[in-house]
Amino acid sequence: MGNNGEQRRFFCTQCSRCCRFEEGYVFLSSSDVERLAQHLGILPGAVIDEYCRWVPMGGVQQLSLQEQVNRDCVFWQDGGCSVYEGRPVQCRTYPFWQHIVEEAGGWEREAASCPGIGVGPRRSDRFLRKNLRARARNIPLVRANGSGENNR
Repeated sequence: MGNNGEQRRFFCTQCSRCCRFEEGYVFLSSSDVERLAQHLGILPGAVIDEYCRWVPMGGVQQLSLQEQVNRDCVFWQDGGCSVYEGRPVQCRTYPFWQHIVEEAGGWEREAASCPGIGVGPRRSDRFLRKNLRARARNIPLVRANGSGENNR
């Protein structure tokens, strides 16, 4: 995987930097929407209508979680993730994303904003591959640009 064992150390310190303060996207697959719906006890369509937005990306729009006015994730409440057990794959696999793990210097660059990188247990190549596969298989929902009215 290109990183030595020391670089693959990670333990979530629950600092919330990946969930708060900066604009970003948490793209959702159909299984993410289903998991959130089940966790929240609502229908999948209600998850999309109440908690998501369609983001223009080239010739399509991708489904992403909304953000609060202060740029926190829509599910950040009372010092934590209100849907932690139902959180999307993108959140579950952070920081084990392809561009972070495989690009030269990616792990080090991400460590500048994530205090959990470089501490905790060493993560095996098998663990890394499992997370990379989970993320790659979790294809975001898309629709053609201009369709529907949910363009928040």
